[in-house]
Amino acid sequence: MNKELEHSFVTQLEENQNIVHKICRLYTNDSDAHNDLFQEITIQLWRAYPKFRGDSKFSTWMYRVALNTAITLYRKSKRSIKTQDYEGVSFKISSEPYDDTTEQQLKLMYSAVKDLNDIDKALVFLYLEDKNYREISETLGITEVNARVKMNRIKEKLRTILNP
Repeated sequence: MNKELEHSFVTQLEENQNIVHKICRLYTNDSDAHNDLFQEITIQLWRAYPKFRGDSKFSTWMYRVALNTAITLYRKSKRSIKTQDYEGVSFKISSEPYDDTTEQQLKLMYSAVKDLNDIDKALVFLYLEDKNYREISETLGITEVNARVKMNRIKEKLRTILNP
């Protein structure tokens, strides 16, 4: 890979790394697993980056790759996530420390969302990120109508969980 492509990737990843942190928070239970998943998603993003055509926003593409990676790894092993080394990558990404205290008021919501199935979790995450149903449907590979119907059902399920 050339330096220009590498620089472009690192810049965009640094600007959007909170997306990856939030996905990691949904699919992990401790900081070691969070860091391992962050690393694995970064590796998968780097591998896929040369194929990014720019047909969608970088963040939308990033959501899709990150969610697919998290869901795949989560399904393989619900207790621990194994990572792989990727040799030949020489860039350094400055990682912002993840501050869990800023999301304490959402702790109960995250707990309820973790009980949802993988696709529903991803849908809620994108919804909470203020993505419109078109973006959600593109990211998850479902129809816009299906995204709306699923979201309404999820809202009702969360209401039941949070207000027994």
